Amino acid sequence: MTTPDVPTLLDDMAEQARHYLKTHGIAAPIVVGIHSGGVWIAEHLRERLGVERPLGKLDISFYRDDFSRIGMHPQVRPSELPEDLDGEHVLLVDDVLYSGRTIRAALNELFDYGRPASVTLAVLVERDGRELPIAAAIVGAHMELGKTEQIKLRGPEPLRLERVTIDPEDLKA
Repeated sequence: MTTPDVPTLLDDMAEQARHYLKTHGIAAPIVVGIHSGGVWIAEHLRERLGVERPLGKLDISFYRDDFSRIGMHPQVRPSELPEDLDGEHVLLVDDVLYSGRTIRAALNELFDYGRPASVTLAVLVERDGRELPIAAAIVGAHMELGKTEQIKLRGPEPLRLERVTIDPEDLKA
């Protein structure tokens, strides 16, 4: 199976997002990307949608449920949200939705910045393997991968998806 073309997926996501936002009466969402691939996707999606509000960026490192096990991540960045989220509609963007744990951490952090009216999840790739009941409203591609496969977004320019095989021994750690 070949990996999908990212610009085509972004065009499809923008069309889905336009329809979703119109259907739900959302005129000007705050677009927030999760570092780092989600930020890359969010920038492109925000541009395609013509959203003028500044882009928000989340680094969920301190919100991860495995933080105490894995320790400090070497590239922790501060989160940047353009304004108070109280009553705002947020379009939360990530590159790959897998277990759902990254999104859970992102939601925890978002709510530390206020209580949004709604949060809509958009992901470039949704793959099998969910561990939490989290679903995206806007999805570029659905992929089924083997237990030793991952899909990685490479970038920032050009953006491309890469299928990666991991060593089964790494799964035991």
